[in-house]
Amino acid sequence: MKLAVVQPRTELGPGEEKNVERAARYVDEAAAHGAELVLFPETYPGPWTAALRYDPCERLCAAARTAGIHVVAGTTEPVPGTTNGYHIVCLLIGPDGRLIGKYRRTCPRGPYIYEGGRLWDFRYTEADELPVWSTPLGTVGINICSEVFVPELQRILALKGAEIILLPAGWVMDFNENWLTLVRARAIENLAITATCHNLIGPNDGMAMIASPERMVASSKAEGLLVADVDLERVRELRGLRPRMSGTHEFATIPGVLGFRRPEVFKKNLTE
Repeated sequence: MKLAVVQPRTELGPGEEKNVERAARYVDEAAAHGAELVLFPETYPGPWTAALRYDPCERLCAAARTAGIHVVAGTTEPVPGTTNGYHIVCLLIGPDGRLIGKYRRTCPRGPYIYEGGRLWDFRYTEADELPVWSTPLGTVGINICSEVFVPELQRILALKGAEIILLPAGWVMDFNENWLTLVRARAIENLAITATCHNLIGPNDGMAMIASPERMVASSKAEGLLVADVDLERVRELRGLRPRMSGTHEFATIPGVLGFRRPEVFKKNLTE
């Protein structure tokens, strides 16, 4: 399959609703390049602030339906029963334009960095569910931004069957290399396809990347679209084998590495 990630030049403040139309154009562009799934950054196209409420879902669902591809995009949604609580959300939209599901950020505990900041301004509230979705492309799981620093989350997604783990970021400065190292590590240790991208704000470079368990498939610092072929059959082959080292260079990683786990050891030693 072809996977696309987008690093958009992101509008903030009163003009941020322009992001929705830009996102729709990127969906068309991704489809023109043959992509079957396109990933946008955290909270893109938005909204980014609670005071500027709009719903991007209808426009993005229409774009996905017209292009005939899967779309993962970011937004926020009010938390029922709170006065100013919001979930950070990734929408998974199918090629028929229907909403397949939502991932609501789980870590860390809120409000974290989102309240009263220059970029975001809402009271982020954490959720508790780690869903995966079976699609015609493969099984998809999503985490958001610095959740890549909580590897247990991605391991849970992999153990629930996720073959594609998407890790859209908000805005990363100063430690892009470490961030990309973590995203690639998640591909290696979970025998999954991983991908990341972030919003371009100001003069900073991007950090889009698509990785497989055996190599970095594609990367880019540039604004716009990054498209790459990913081999899910290889992921399934690696997962289906017993753990072993390869002295013949048949594999560029350890196949079956998920089988290294001994859950009884975790239960014996783990406390919250």
